[in-house]
Amino acid sequence: MKIFENIKSDLPASIVVFFVAIPLCLGIALASGAPLFSGLIAGFVGGIVVGSLSGSSLGVSGPAAGLAVIVLNAINDLGSFEVFLLAVIIGGLIQLILGIARAGIIGYYFPSSVIKGMLTGIGIIIILKQIPHAFGYDADYVGDMDFNQPDGENTFSEIFKMIDYISPAATLVAAVSLFILLFWDNVLKSKGKFFTVIQGPIVAVAFGIVYQIVTSNYFPEWAISKEHLVSVPVAEDFSSFVGQFTLPDFSAFSNSEVYVVAITIAIVASLETLLSVEATDKLDPKKRVTPTNRELIAQGTGNMISGLIGGLPITQVIVRSSANIQSGGKTKLSAILHGFMILISLMLIPDVLNYVPLSVLASVLFVVGFKLAKPSLFKSMYKLGPKQFYPFVVTIVGIVFTDLLVGIGLGMAIAVFVILMNSYKNSHFLHKEESNGSTKVKMTLAEEVTFLNKAAIQKELNRLPDNIELSIDMSKSVRVDYDVFEIIENFKNNGAKDKNITVNVKRGTPHYEMADY
Repeated sequence: MKIFENIKSDLPASIVVFFVAIPLCLGIALASGAPLFSGLIAGFVGGIVVGSLSGSSLGVSGPAAGLAVIVLNAINDLGSFEVFLLAVIIGGLIQLILGIARAGIIGYYFPSSVIKGMLTGIGIIIILKQIPHAFGYDADYVGDMDFNQPDGENTFSEIFKMIDYISPAATLVAAVSLFILLFWDNVLKSKGKFFTVIQGPIVAVAFGIVYQIVTSNYFPEWAISKEHLVSVPVAEDFSSFVGQFTLPDFSAFSNSEVYVVAITIAIVASLETLLSVEATDKLDPKKRVTPTNRELIAQGTGNMISGLIGGLPITQVIVRSSANIQSGGKTKLSAILHGFMILISLMLIPDVLNYVPLSVLASVLFVVGFKLAKPSLFKSMYKLGPKQFYPFVVTIVGIVFTDLLVGIGLGMAIAVFVILMNSYKNSHFLHKEESNGSTKVKMTLAEEVTFLNKAAIQKELNRLPDNIELSIDMSKSVRVDYDVFEIIENFKNNGAKDKNITVNVKRGTPHYEMADY
């Protein structure tokens, strides 16, 4: 079958994404005040259901840190997790409707500079957030992306606080794992196909599991304590496994607060998804374009199913998508396989997963973060000039010091400001000639002149010297707002006469309402 054509690339990538996703799913569930198993449900539904329906070749979906606070507050406000699940289902239905209504086009309006800033900012925040986990300090949940943390610290204060809680065993495992990853990526990968098929992160995780098993049995003083390991819920038998799934409370359909939460989930989840789609497409080596309307339909379907069986809300997530791309994933099969791996491992080998040290996964995420925030990107963006560099930098700073959506909002604000400034400057140009002692000035208007250009044109007219001949050329303008005509007419009838300026207007056939000159 065609879907399995790239299995040699997609299978190793899916294993890496699987190991990255497990602690993220658990951490986000913990921060959301929801059952831990609900995060894992969202993980495998995001992989299997959304992965199958999505048109994204490399995007990976699952529970998102950006929704954790919303989920936490919603569960408290609605009074129970079961009622909250109903809101997730309705939120998914809203996303489905948005996709059918073609609202996904919004995703194409994010400037490239802001998306690149988003990727770089996420890369930086991944590195900063994983430093405490690498040293065995896990007070903040794995996957947190916000500057202000639930444990009362922020991104930087957490790093300083960890100094008093360093775990030698966790630090050793992180250091060895990082060495494996770098050696594998920079040396062994070019030595043969084996080192390409078997990814460095898989070897690093295997090392962490073996280390923990060996030290636990033979050198307990060097074993990593339980709180620094992955903690997957373990079911004693199949019936208890099934018992971890939760059904929504459909009796709350008449509760208006459910719909408020549902709309909030739909909007935030859709925005995060569309941003991740744009970012993932930017990282795709083949530069494939994801159909955004289909993505909203896939996400909505996934959220409806996740809510129906007890899972958290789902979005496409850039951290897992980046890990997928960097691990050599080629098609959406890698996302689907990672979902099946989560489900099967929960049923068959949850005990094995609980041997994985969080410090190993911190090392894996270090590499992911660095590849997203390479110093060379700053240099290349700077060379593109202020119009690209300023939104890029502001987005990064906003993400690092606030959160993803606020950072994107700040970057968008700067990008729009730059556009307005350019529009302000580029509405016209002047050409000045002197002949036989008289001065002639020609003002040529741009192809499109809007009310945003009023101030620039007014300023230019006010600065004209006395006793000149002014020619205003509109022949090449396709569209000129009436506001601009009004300024010119007022100047011609008043200001020009006071300064003894002769005004001639050359008009073409633009699409606007003409003033009577």
